[in-house]
Amino acid sequence: MTALLPQDAALLDALAGGMPLVARPYAALGAAVGLDESEVIARIAALREAGVIKRFGVVVRHRELGYAANAMVVWDLPDEAVNAIGHAAARVPFVTLCYQRPRRPPAWPFNLFTMIHGRERAAVLRQIAALAQALGVEDRPRAVLFSRQRFKQNGARYGLSRQLAQPGSPEEERAWTPSIAAS
Repeated sequence: MTALLPQDAALLDALAGGMPLVARPYAALGAAVGLDESEVIARIAALREAGVIKRFGVVVRHRELGYAANAMVVWDLPDEAVNAIGHAAARVPFVTLCYQRPRRPPAWPFNLFTMIHGRERAAVLRQIAALAQALGVEDRPRAVLFSRQRFKQNGARYGLSRQLAQPGSPEEERAWTPSIAAS
């Protein structure tokens, strides 16, 4: 495992607040934590490789971008076909999320989940109809769940605690231990 450096704690804290929306976000992060841009990129890569950062992605705030009609479409598909249909659905440009989940009978018979974001409800409903036709599942049970509320979305929160280490001991070299806190 890659040894964690003392500045990793400050970098992870800065990352938890989100990437700055500037032309050179890694330089801005570096300025906040005392690293240069290339050091920030190298540390993030090392933290990913070490498994401290599991995923590095974007949280899009759809409503701020004008997408107010956001629908999770849940499908009840034959188990033997859900994998192939899911892969086909994921290739459709307006499907922003697509994943399989176990059914929870009797109340929840659905096993494929697709997310579609749109500016108008009617347009999203047309896209859902087009998706069903393209996938050949027009006759399969489904439910369209439009969101009424957006919950707070955050990136990961990392808490780093300083281990007690004797000066000169092997533990002193790896004095920062990651622990992931629920967000």
